[in-house]
Amino acid sequence: MSPRGWKHWPSPAEFVFPASPAVAATTSTAQPLAAPRLSIVVLPFANLSSDPDQQYFADGITDDLMTDLSRISHTLVISRNTAFTYRNKPVDTKEIGRELGVRYVLEGSVRRLGNKVRVNAQLIDAETDSHLWAEQFDGDMGDLFALQNEIATRIAVALDMELVGAEAARRTDNPDAREYLLRGRAAYWKQQSREQQDETVALFERALALDPGSVEAQSELAAMLANRAMNGWSDSPEADVARAEGLVTKALAASPRSALAHYARSAVLGFQGRCDEAIPEYEAVLAPGDRNWVYVNALRLLARCKLLAGSFEEVISLCQESIRLSPRDPIIIIPLQQIGTVYLLQSRVDDAILWFEKARSAAPDPLHMAISPLPMLSRATQNAPPSHLPGQGASSATGVFRALLG
Repeated sequence: MSPRGWKHWPSPAEFVFPASPAVAATTSTAQPLAAPRLSIVVLPFANLSSDPDQQYFADGITDDLMTDLSRISHTLVISRNTAFTYRNKPVDTKEIGRELGVRYVLEGSVRRLGNKVRVNAQLIDAETDSHLWAEQFDGDMGDLFALQNEIATRIAVALDMELVGAEAARRTDNPDAREYLLRGRAAYWKQQSREQQDETVALFERALALDPGSVEAQSELAAMLANRAMNGWSDSPEADVARAEGLVTKALAASPRSALAHYARSAVLGFQGRCDEAIPEYEAVLAPGDRNWVYVNALRLLARCKLLAGSFEEVISLCQESIRLSPRDPIIIIPLQQIGTVYLLQSRVDDAILWFEKARSAAPDPLHMAISPLPMLSRATQNAPPSHLPGQGASSATGVFRALLG
């Protein structure tokens, strides 16, 4: 057990099971174990700097990544002791996958030049040796610990989504509840539309039908039903939200500390306009500090509730944190719009234009860009202290926003 209170799963190679005499007599060579879903080894990041003393920084990123990934639900991360046996050795990802019984390999490098550092990371499918994801991170070495933590966190958040997408693409003839959950999460990250949300709901319904007691299936379906209703894409929003409430009640009864169940409950409360009750639920999701897609979504939705409650000073910091952790997020338009909305309500029109232009650049669907902030403008001004709303308030802000859209 490490000082941070976590441990890695041992690799399949670290398990030793005595064979029965019959098996021993008929088996000449060991058969490779089937790699479980969401199984990964983080190889030691290579130090490409001229200074060998910088290896501690590369090792720190590797260690932090192992920690963050091991906290993602149902993810198997090979132990540090095993992973570090591959340091300074030629990398054959297929062989590593077979030896350790994992589906994915993460490798990377660190290069320092003066006070700047560049970190490269690549996610590889161990079965096919194909690259699934790659990213580059640049930073300032002024605060090494903060930089190490930020880079590791951003990689972990990105991998949470990438691994789900990769697993969802591995179709089987007889999918189980876990596969439908992964497919549903992958569908959620597609471009938002009525069809996309109907597809996501249907996949979570299949997962729940196969495992009615699953807290994850109950929570995922409840959150999605509330989200679909909030976006105006439900044929019967009240019925959907009523069902979501029932699912959340079951999930919390079975697992009171489930962050996903609290996330689902806050989504239901947010749709109902009960932001004063939703805010502590979102804060409960954020409290453990597990950096994953639920954490990033909770930041955005907490910002929405703070905006509707008129607490403008907190909205921008929450949105900026979500952007920092997931800068390539498929729905990054949401925090960009929220920041723009705050500035617009404060009559800081130049700042608002800057952020709405960023949102427009990020939005594949102009209609989504045009509609989503408008209902929040009037609701936010109803709750905001007068000192927070210079100028003409909601009516002026709405007019400016419509003008920006042309």
